[in-house]
Amino acid sequence: MTMSSPQAIHQRIVELEVEHRDLDEVIETLIRDGRHEELQLRRLKKRKLQLKDNITLLKMQLIPDIPA
Repeated sequence: MTMSSPQAIHQRIVELEVEHRDLDEVIETLIRDGRHEELQLRRLKKRKLQLKDNITLLKMQLIPDIPA
């Protein structure tokens, strides 16, 4: 996925980081309260990992290519 401007990339990173943080809170709450199904928890953790990977890929797009 490539975006046209650094501003658009930054905005998307912020959106994904917010979702990642929210998922982290949900996961912690479910674990702490003991009100969770393992399948649900695995899906939330998988989504959190996907978000982290997407954030990393977007951040890499912001780094200019430097010839070796």
